[in-house]
Amino acid sequence: MLSVSLLLASFASADETSARAAMENSSNPLVQISTTEGNIYLELLVNEAPQNVANFLALAAGEVEIVDPDSGQSFSPNYYDGMAFHRVVPELLIQAGSPERNVFGAPALAPADEINAIALGLDRIPAVLADGSFNPILQLGDREEMEEMILIPLYRAMEISSNTEVTQRQYEIDERLRTMSVKQVYENLGYRYTQRYSTRSIGRGTVGLANSGPNSSGPEFFIAVNQAEWLNGRYTVIGRVVEGMEIVDRINQVPVEQSPGSLGTLIYRIREL
Repeated sequence: MLSVSLLLASFASADETSARAAMENSSNPLVQISTTEGNIYLELLVNEAPQNVANFLALAAGEVEIVDPDSGQSFSPNYYDGMAFHRVVPELLIQAGSPERNVFGAPALAPADEINAIALGLDRIPAVLADGSFNPILQLGDREEMEEMILIPLYRAMEISSNTEVTQRQYEIDERLRTMSVKQVYENLGYRYTQRYSTRSIGRGTVGLANSGPNSSGPEFFIAVNQAEWLNGRYTVIGRVVEGMEIVDRINQVPVEQSPGSLGTLIYRIREL
């Protein structure tokens, strides 16, 4: 009779074998996220975000130095070990790796965004539709959001600095709005794109890096559980789930804030296999 440990080892091996079989490119890194709910296997997309993939692997392996701002001491922890999926958005994503939830704090540096907006087709998607409304992909909730995301950055790009100039150049502003693409909207916000690498759309199983704006990606990452085209062009994609999507779905079923005392699903470790 097989021992429990041997049975568990055989299941683990089977998971890794099926994960490797599901990879798009066998030369890509295969990563295992071990959680309290089970194992999730990621194929990291080196050819699409090489610097950010390398940074993610280095953080997981304890190869990135983090300096405590209070004591000045430096540490090189296996960054994700013992952290949790602290953010759960039902039917959208699960998220982990926030520096605010890591006892060692944040790494000093992070790579720039690696996003190809043209590969995503953002240069062909109009910001304003034929009926004059803003494209729903921009996710504009109210007038204030519209001004912050569209008008103020546009005025800045056009070097308009007063209400008088807005009035004087109204026809020019209207023309810019009518012909503006989603790519141009994001560029006005400060995003800078590359055509050196390809970029895929964010959908079910996609792994991306969370940020607070252009070139602000750090160690925090998310896994999407559904298609989310409105995230395209603003988040660097570093990988895809190749095994364990049912674990991701299970984590996504219970929002952290709806579980009293819950800190989220625990990550035991993240390791390259």
